[in-house]
Amino acid sequence: MSKLSSSDPSAILSRLRGRAGLSCLLVAALILYPLVLTGAFYRDIGVTFLLAAIAASAWNIVGGYAGQVSVGHSMFFGLGAYAPLLFYTLWGWPPLAGIIPGVALSIALALVIGVPTFRLTGHYFSMATIAVAELIHIFTGTWDFVGAAIGLQGPARARGWWDLTFRSELPYYYIFLAVLALLLVITAMLERRRFGFYLRALKASERAAKSLGVPVRKMKMEALTLSAAFTSVAGSLYVIKTGFIDPDSGFGILVSVQMVIVAALGGAGTLFGPLLGALILIPLQTATNSWFGGGGTGLTYILYGGIIVLIARFEPGGLFDLWHRLAPLLRKRAHAA
Repeated sequence: MSKLSSSDPSAILSRLRGRAGLSCLLVAALILYPLVLTGAFYRDIGVTFLLAAIAASAWNIVGGYAGQVSVGHSMFFGLGAYAPLLFYTLWGWPPLAGIIPGVALSIALALVIGVPTFRLTGHYFSMATIAVAELIHIFTGTWDFVGAAIGLQGPARARGWWDLTFRSELPYYYIFLAVLALLLVITAMLERRRFGFYLRALKASERAAKSLGVPVRKMKMEALTLSAAFTSVAGSLYVIKTGFIDPDSGFGILVSVQMVIVAALGGAGTLFGPLLGALILIPLQTATNSWFGGGGTGLTYILYGGIIVLIARFEPGGLFDLWHRLAPLLRKRAHAA
């Protein structure tokens, strides 16, 4: 009976209507947020939330839908962050010119990692990503060409609109919101196509998917390259806003861990899971940094560790999975009342 009800056209239509309603409500809330909360502090939280949601949604393509957990996605974030400032430092070009080269470098690195590791099964991919990310982190901190441990600085004052150097957080907010909307639309389109079904199949059982004719390695590589490209864009957006990058903020392990936790907390493998995770985690992180100053960074590690333990122990599917289990019970109680 459950299989019949899940394939019932009316049930599917009801689910689609609910998702469309949630999407419209979410879009309206995100558009109105900086117009309702006009303070610089609240707008900065909004920009940070959007950036975290973009990075986690990019990770979600390969880690959530395909089930290939990358613990070193900061390497793509860092490449996307360093490329714009390198173009500015070397040739005086606007940082926007470095976004496409950063994406190209990230895709090339994804191919270098994915081609050998996706031939194997198990946790080799996760081990390779964290190893390569840490190697790049160490190497960048000693390479004078990219500023070594000091890092790179962007334009202090805008030479024109193309530098995207604004005094207000509002332009950054809507630029980030547009990128997030594009990423979510692409993800929603892909998850309804054969590509999305293939990714979910290999996540459920790689051996079974392969026996049914799914091109497993090809799907993994496509998911990884798409994820790397959008993660690189997230790094470019970060550096265009802050105007500064160093090895820790670009390639640090905390950058990768935040992507994983934001997606897993909301619900890895769901469209809006990373947004829900960012909505919970970013205010918590901002609060700890505000309350404890420089000591908030250490507390952030403790917060992340605690969330990992709670998710692994009680709710591996994230908050969206919890809601899908509780919603029918709540409806039954409401009808009974």
